[in-house]
Amino acid sequence: MDTTLIIGKENSGKTMLAANLTGRTPLSANFRGSTVTCEIYSDGNHHFVDTPGILLQSDSQTTQMALAQLQANERVLLVAKSTHLDEDLNDLLPLVAGKQGVVALTFWDKVPGDSGGQAVLERLRAALGVPVIALDARNVNAEERTRLFRALNEAPSLKEKSIPWRIGWQIEPAPGPLDWPFWGPLFASFLLLLPAGLAVWAANSFAALVEPLVRGLLATWVALTQTLPPLLAEMLSGDYGLLTMGPLMFVWSVPTVVLYALLLGFYKASGLAERITATLHPLVRPIGLAGRDLLRVMMGFGCNVPAVISTRACSACTRGPAIAAIAFGSACSYQFGATLAVFAAAGRPWLIWPYMFMLLGSAFLYTRFTSPPEARSALNLLMIERRNFLEWPSPQSIWRDMRLTLGQFFGTALPVFFAITLLASVLNGLGVLDAVSGLLTPVMALFRLPAEAALPVVMASVRKDGLLLFARPELAQLLAPLELLTGVYLGGVLLPCLVTALTIAREQSPRLALRLMLRQAAAAVVFSIVLAWAGPLFQVLKLAFAR
Repeated sequence: MDTTLIIGKENSGKTMLAANLTGRTPLSANFRGSTVTCEIYSDGNHHFVDTPGILLQSDSQTTQMALAQLQANERVLLVAKSTHLDEDLNDLLPLVAGKQGVVALTFWDKVPGDSGGQAVLERLRAALGVPVIALDARNVNAEERTRLFRALNEAPSLKEKSIPWRIGWQIEPAPGPLDWPFWGPLFASFLLLLPAGLAVWAANSFAALVEPLVRGLLATWVALTQTLPPLLAEMLSGDYGLLTMGPLMFVWSVPTVVLYALLLGFYKASGLAERITATLHPLVRPIGLAGRDLLRVMMGFGCNVPAVISTRACSACTRGPAIAAIAFGSACSYQFGATLAVFAAAGRPWLIWPYMFMLLGSAFLYTRFTSPPEARSALNLLMIERRNFLEWPSPQSIWRDMRLTLGQFFGTALPVFFAITLLASVLNGLGVLDAVSGLLTPVMALFRLPAEAALPVVMASVRKDGLLLFARPELAQLLAPLELLTGVYLGGVLLPCLVTALTIAREQSPRLALRLMLRQAAAAVVFSIVLAWAGPLFQVLKLAFAR
């Protein structure tokens, strides 16, 4: 089977082209000798390896590994944007010199008809000595597909390291609302938060209708478990049993993850995600993040696991801050769903707004004070992509973006969820959790919380849906609004959940994961104490000034 390595910059249409050439959905595979994944597209006769997009100004792990995989015995399909030909070809040609190859120019539909495009194509073919094919990667017709396959079969070596003249055009999308000086960043921030809000609202509206039905169906099975040995009954139907917590996962969390992945897939496939992050880049650079890193942080609102893995494409100096921001401020579907359920059970659904303000505000402060100086330096521009053209995406392109998130959620997060459920049930059955909560009771006084809040905080530190213990009627009614807000916030951010912690340890190292957890715990304690004592302190100051 013929194998071709696809090389190009991010957002150049590589993935869309590979999918449309083969008519197949991709299979994920690791780079040889690495943990960085690439996508394999095959139609039985042609085998395309879609490498991660190259950012020459970035030292990201994905860029380093993509460059390392350029082997002399592999044919290359070099993909460049027609809208920025001079820049893309001069950057990419030196990387593939000496290899058999074909040059594909994507976004050719954006080149004006009066620009002399056909003459440019002829000059490029003559100058480079290889086939140069211009097309729209989103709509590859049968003739273009046949022509490209024929060119790959007869591909000569790419010998030129640059084009001998300047093509001269640079085609940019027309400015829009996201480019306005003041309102643009506000609009971009709204669009960035919109998927999380819509996903949680829609998924939880669905769950509120379905959960009673699921609980009713499981009631018979729960009753049957009462005849089993105590520890086994605890594992199945105890406070943290599979039958007890399973519906919370499949009824509340799974719809949130699926809908959020759908909306995020639309953002990415349409080019809207890149436009948003380009607009917000100047605002987040001073805290140690690049605009592109914001997309990873927002991915965490669906599931932290794929969000942390996606930071492989971050610059080396911003990857650490991006992971820290995800672990601290990205309320995954478990955490967000459980938080909404707790506030609703307490009759205070409006607490979600001060909670979000506190969560995001403290996450940005935490990132600012923990990011390295080089990430915040004004001299470090941090790689930011040019503004993209906005396109109406096809269902296939949205699904390709959804696959990775859903695959990592169901393949990684879900199995760990069941493992943690069994472990928590055993510890609860043996009385370990009650003993730990008893030891932490005096600590709760620091946060102006009663002893009963210790167990939910402990469980939420292991698994974020442990926050649902705050929804128990006796506890929800006991806590004042500020106490409930403090308890839910503390449980949510004290530590990353075990699934996220294990992912961070695998992606970086156990030592770095432990250091991040200790640092996050210290910051969460400080922020929670400030939140807990803000109300009483305000009242004291108010009385003092009144006198």
